[in-house]
Amino acid sequence: PSSLPSVAWEGSLAVVQHTHCEYGSLKYYALCGFGGILSCGITHTAVVPLDLVKCRLQVDPNKYKNIFKGFSITVKEDGVRGLAKGWAPTFIGYSMQGLCKFGFYEVFKNVYGDLLGEENSYLWRTSLYLAASASAEFFADIALSPMEACKVRIQTQPGYANTLREAFPKMHSEEGVWAFYKGVAPLWMRQIPYTMMKFACFERTVEALYKYVMPKPRNECSKSEQLVVTFVAGYIAGVFCAIVSHPADSVVSVLNKEKGSSAFQVLQRLGFVGVWKGLVARIIMIGTLTALQWFIYDSVKVYFRLPRPPPPEMPESLKKKLGLDQ
Repeated sequence: PSSLPSVAWEGSLAVVQHTHCEYGSLKYYALCGFGGILSCGITHTAVVPLDLVKCRLQVDPNKYKNIFKGFSITVKEDGVRGLAKGWAPTFIGYSMQGLCKFGFYEVFKNVYGDLLGEENSYLWRTSLYLAASASAEFFADIALSPMEACKVRIQTQPGYANTLREAFPKMHSEEGVWAFYKGVAPLWMRQIPYTMMKFACFERTVEALYKYVMPKPRNECSKSEQLVVTFVAGYIAGVFCAIVSHPADSVVSVLNKEKGSSAFQVLQRLGFVGVWKGLVARIIMIGTLTALQWFIYDSVKVYFRLPRPPPPEMPESLKKKLGLDQ
């Protein structure tokens, strides 16, 4: 069995016997990736109207001024259908990102856990979550970048293109392949800290909720009770995620709208106050988004009866070393 801290094998053998596949198997990772596709693809597409207004606020604050003005001007100019602009690249891009983000997170968490060994995996579990999520997000952003570039161009450049079918070939003919990847470094700046916070904060919040809030251990909780804990922990993680990643998000929005600017130039021009424009909208969006993503992801694990190890417990060997096994 894996040396990962979150797998208390002695305590969960009964659970493992009733699971759909073995923890750490290729099938397990594939189904985790499928859970990631659903959790990111569905949620990001659902909040396209809010994302559209947030992007417009960031790139043209003089016109849109605040979130309510943003909605009213968009509806007045483009109609209600205008709020769905960019839904196709959002759905495709974030489905690909979710596949890599959640699938690779499980892979890296297992690999790094085995490298550290059982005791160190428990003692350094927050660092383990941070390292695994950062590694996964590196690849996830490469998968997301082309569609993110199309989405921002559709949403923030009036008259450029209304659909993905129009935007993709137009961007390719004008700027070549680089058009789809020029935003990958700012995406890493935005998404890697966001994902590190999202996974580490979520894992530790779940642990704390079961330890201090829930009146009984997780294996005695019903599936619906477990999913409520997942949702609450996801929302708490989402608020922190939004704050950590917002400045880089502002840079990505402006960068994909303009040709020829570098991330550093955009950052200089926006200044300290400018990079925080649209933060309230992003907290609402990312908090809800992160909570729903974890909820959908965990629901997929429950549906497919994937092994869901209990919250981390100190290994017996470590308890003996520390004299806590009396």
